[in-house]
Amino acid sequence: MLTAIIVEDLMDAMQLLRSDIEKHHPEIKITDTAKSVVEAAKVLRNKEPDILFLDIMLGDGTGFDILEIFPDLKSKIIFVTASDEFAIKAFKFAAIDYVLKPYAQEELSKAIEKAKQQIQPNKERLEILKQTLNSPDKKPDKISLHTLDKIIIVNLDDIIRCESDSNNTMFFLQDDKKIFVTKTLKYFADLLKPYGFLRVHQSHLVNLQFISAFIKTDGGYLLLKNGNNVPVSVRKKAEVIDVLDQMHR
Repeated sequence: MLTAIIVEDLMDAMQLLRSDIEKHHPEIKITDTAKSVVEAAKVLRNKEPDILFLDIMLGDGTGFDILEIFPDLKSKIIFVTASDEFAIKAFKFAAIDYVLKPYAQEELSKAIEKAKQQIQPNKERLEILKQTLNSPDKKPDKISLHTLDKIIIVNLDDIIRCESDSNNTMFFLQDDKKIFVTKTLKYFADLLKPYGFLRVHQSHLVNLQFISAFIKTDGGYLLLKNGNNVPVSVRKKAEVIDVLDQMHR
């Protein structure tokens, strides 16, 4: 039997989550609930659950405040967040799983299964999540990349380009390092577009700051500052030229 505590400031959302867990996950016993940082701190001082269902935005603070009060918490955390594009982006940058309210039953079950198996996100990934949530308009400094066997944190400014590898993506970094990530190029193109990354081809995403020139011969390609060439598709050519023109104005 696993123990769980739910931290959620909306009573309806808390009751719904509680009833869903009790109905579909009889292996989990909910020992306590809390509606605020203060209440959660009191509960966690007395008992540490196997799983902590943690809402991000609480009336008197955030879920991160709780994690700062208990830096050595051993509980597996399932973050629960409202449907907010900035919150979703922050979780993606930190490569931390979350359940989105309103959630489907399948999503909750997946999150519980992952929580049972997974080790906790480290402090650096939680910091990326916190910073990206706190400054939604600011370019994040770092991103967490999910490889087959681990999560690697890299500086956004160190990424030269990304290349599609079927349903996976290869990242090419400044130090000649390559990182093979188990997510599609489209996933990263959508995530990184606001931060100076441009999809120039079905298989290529480029960090604009590493472009040296657009070469019009041979069908059109980009010459990068490290000497690499990246093809530009016919469909993307006008957009690429327009973006480069704007950069040099």
